[in-house]
Amino acid sequence: MIPTPRILCIGTHHKCGTVWMRRVWRLIGQALDIPMRPLHRPRKWTDLPEEGRVICVNWSSRFAPGLMEREDARFLHIIRDPRDVLLSGARYHETAPGRQENFLHVPNPDWNGRTYQQQIRHLPTREEKLAFEMAQHHASVLAEMTAWPYGHPRAIDLRYEDLIEDTDCAIFGRVLDHFGFQGAEHDTALEIYHQNSLFGGLKDRSDVGRLKTHVSSGKTRRWLTELPPRTAALYLERHGDDLIKLGYESDRTWLDKLRPDAMSGSETQAEG
Repeated sequence: MIPTPRILCIGTHHKCGTVWMRRVWRLIGQALDIPMRPLHRPRKWTDLPEEGRVICVNWSSRFAPGLMEREDARFLHIIRDPRDVLLSGARYHETAPGRQENFLHVPNPDWNGRTYQQQIRHLPTREEKLAFEMAQHHASVLAEMTAWPYGHPRAIDLRYEDLIEDTDCAIFGRVLDHFGFQGAEHDTALEIYHQNSLFGGLKDRSDVGRLKTHVSSGKTRRWLTELPPRTAALYLERHGDDLIKLGYESDRTWLDKLRPDAMSGSETQAEG
C-alpha cells in the first residue's frame, strides 16, 4: 500500500517562480492548517513533525537524499528556460532594492572590493553584464537545475513556461492530486492558485507589490529578442549541452532562432 502523501515538498530555482510559489503555498497552508517549513539546510529535514502534513520548501531544489527516499513525501519541481533565467537574473541583481539578497552586498577583493551588485552595475555594456552573471550566480543556478533527479517516481517536474499559461488551472490541479488533496481542500487550493496568478485574480490587483513585479517581468521566451547574439554564442559554447539535457533544445542550432531585432549588446549601454 502506498502511504498517503504527508510531506509536501516544493522546489524551485532562482527566477523560476519562487516568489509566486512561496505566496501560493503559504496561503494554501494557512487556509488548510498545514504548517510550512523552509528546508534550506538539507540536514534539517529530520526535524520535521512525525505526524500530520507539512509543506516543505527549498528554493534551490536541494532536498536531502533521505527525504527524497521517503514514500510519504511528494515533490513539485519547477524549472525555467535558463536563457530567460539569465536575462531575468542579471536585471534583478543589478536593480534589486534594499538587501533582499545578501550575496549581492558582500565586498569581493576580486572585484576591487565591489559587491556583486556594484560590480554588475560597474560593467559598461549589457553584453559584459550578462557574461558576468553567466559566469557567477547563473552558473550555480544552472548546476542546481541539472543536478535534480529527473524522473523521480514521487516528483512532478514542471516548466515555469507551462505554469504561467495554466489559465484553466489543469496543470496545478494535477499537482494537487499528486499531493493528495481531495474534495473541498482541492477546490480551496485551486482557487488560491488562480487568485494569485497573473491570469487570474492577481492581474487586476495592485496590493501585492513584490509578487506582481517578479511574475509580471517573467515573460516566456524573452531570449529570442533580448539575448544579444554574442551573448547567445557564448551561452551555446558554455551551456549548449545543458539546454539539451533540460529539454529546452534538441540540438545546438538554436542560434538560428534569434530574431533580427534582438539587441546586439555591444551597442547597448548599461541601463540605470
